[in-house]
Amino acid sequence: MPPISRAKVLLLALFLCWTQAALAEVAVPQLVGRVVDQTNTLSASYIDTLNQRIHSFEQRKGSQIAILIVPTTQPETIEQYSIRVAETWKIGRKKIDDGALLVIAKNDHKLRIEVGYGLEGALTDVTARRIIDEVIAPRFKEGDFAGGIGDGLTRMIGVINGEPLPTPKPEASHGQNVDWISGLSDFWPFILVGALMIGSFLRAVFGRLLGASAAGGVFAVIGWLVVGSLIAGAVIGGVAFLLVLIVGDSASLGVGPRGGRGGGDWSSGWSGGSGGGGWSSGSSSSDSGGGGGSFGGGGASGSW
Repeated sequence: MPPISRAKVLLLALFLCWTQAALAEVAVPQLVGRVVDQTNTLSASYIDTLNQRIHSFEQRKGSQIAILIVPTTQPETIEQYSIRVAETWKIGRKKIDDGALLVIAKNDHKLRIEVGYGLEGALTDVTARRIIDEVIAPRFKEGDFAGGIGDGLTRMIGVINGEPLPTPKPEASHGQNVDWISGLSDFWPFILVGALMIGSFLRAVFGRLLGASAAGGVFAVIGWLVVGSLIAGAVIGGVAFLLVLIVGDSASLGVGPRGGRGGGDWSSGWSGGSGGGGWSSGSSSSDSGGGGGSFGGGGASGSW
């Protein structure tokens, strides 16, 4: 076989081996909460309890903790898989890197605590190993996974509490007032249809400008009460005002989006769903997304 052909065969073989290995890797699941259980080991109520504990700690301290339970990490070691999860989820605040990740491979009887750069001074490799050996693993050996995870989380929180870290932003920055944009997602169809219906009535009663202003005021109050943000209310009110003012004029002139009378089919552009704009409703960044933290392989592994 000519040398060039042999090289091609060798490269093809290497490529196929690499592809097979890549496809065999356990996928990193989506971060839908601070606790992700792909084995149905924990009850839904206990997952909610753990999520609430972690969320409260995150609001108070700023650090982020996540827990992942998978059946296996094979063919990767738990160290390889957990750092891949950490790099994907990016638990911890950006540039502070105060994230910690507990990964449990149930069928492999392996677990690991992955530690972000910013916590390596407190949650050291030795401390992480002690938490595994002295707190989590003994409970796992008894089949008490919920107890082991709960106690391990308590110890991790206690250790991180002793680390001087930048304080988190005030609650108003993490709560509904910052998340008002996602809170608007379900409002757009309501604003569109409601503004056209209510706005037409108000225009007929008060006239063009006053009717549009009245519609904007009504929707501003509704947005403030439902979304819980003055900014959101102002945005909703402004959109309603413009819709009544502009759309009403185009309707009266017989100019709809398809050249028809009275606005023809304004709702057709919204038929794809209730969210619009790609915003995901019902989940705030503090519950489902990492903060951009970095990991460097610090932590410890263990088994039971």
